[in-house]
Amino acid sequence: MSELKNKIDFLAVVSVKNANPNGDPLSGNMPRVTNDGLGEISDVCIKRKIRNRWMDMGEPVFVQSDDKKTDGCKSLSERVKEQTELAKAQKEKKKDEFAKIACGKWLDVRSFGQVFAFKDKKKDEDKDTEGVSVGVRGPVSVHPAFSVDSVSTASIQITKSVNSETNEKNPDKKSSDTMGMKHRVEFGLYVVKGSINVQLAEKTGFTEEDAEKLKEALRTLFLNDISSARPDGSMQVHNLYWWKHNCAIGQYSAAKVHGSVKISLKDGIEEAQSYEDYSIEIEELPGLDVEIINGL
Repeated sequence: MSELKNKIDFLAVVSVKNANPNGDPLSGNMPRVTNDGLGEISDVCIKRKIRNRWMDMGEPVFVQSDDKKTDGCKSLSERVKEQTELAKAQKEKKKDEFAKIACGKWLDVRSFGQVFAFKDKKKDEDKDTEGVSVGVRGPVSVHPAFSVDSVSTASIQITKSVNSETNEKNPDKKSSDTMGMKHRVEFGLYVVKGSINVQLAEKTGFTEEDAEKLKEALRTLFLNDISSARPDGSMQVHNLYWWKHNCAIGQYSAAKVHGSVKISLKDGIEEAQSYEDYSIEIEELPGLDVEIINGL
């Protein structure tokens, strides 16, 4: 394994066409939109997709979603207890050893970090006692993604062809649960930004090989991510920009690096309908090369 010695910044350009990239549960699962009308995808949502891609690639992941989990664990605490070394370190309250083992075991822990906060149980009493809380700071930071321009959302009412439950008073009558709503973004071009910190990578053991796995996950972010809200082909990574600095702290700030990618509507186009309606230019930063990778 090669130690990570150079800071990395990355940026992905993502298009959304007639899909709900990230529903807001506080707004009836409507697509997330800022006060300025820009579409938004939370960093939590993006990291969930990265984890899913890693799992598809056969990598060990700690925070597994219920529909993709590879073991029979019903909770994160169960997943910890299944690891003998971790359970022993937790019981003996060896926090540094616990964090080292967890980082070595799971790619997402040594990438994004994790807070392990689980309660202990007394053997002779069914009461919670003070448990061990272990915090791991990960080197990979991911920003919430925002659209380049304001987005238009649409909603349609849908009906199910059959009742979920029989109406006891009137078996032939359709129940209220047959009615529902679906929401979508008609079109939006979103930008995903992030960085990898070398100092934190040293602490978690995040390597050059791990960075390559992150790059591949970002390039293929929406592969095998099909749902009713996101039909196959409705979301696409077009370009992934990958900057590798020549030192640990970086020649430039992440804000300046990310800001070097300029996205604007092409002349004569008032409202974008596709990725091709945009022009993308990259401002050259002396001494810093960028790798441009086509998405999938």
